[in-house]
Amino acid sequence: MTRIRRGGYVFVTWVGDHPPRHVHVYRGGRLLIKWDLERRQTIVGTAGPRLRDIIVALQEEERL
Repeated sequence: MTRIRRGGYVFVTWVGDHPPRHVHVYRGGRLLIKWDLERRQTIVGTAGPRLRDIIVALQEEERL
């Protein structure tokens, strides 16, 4: 499991999790979204521009 904190959010991924490759994003202990890392879109929930920018930055840093 990978857990990254940034911008008030917690990003969690699991090795061997079901496809598509995705990240769970939490704030205040509550799941906000599941984000498809391959298609760069939400699976569950809604991501605002700030959250999308953080996810893209983490991908560019190869942290997700």
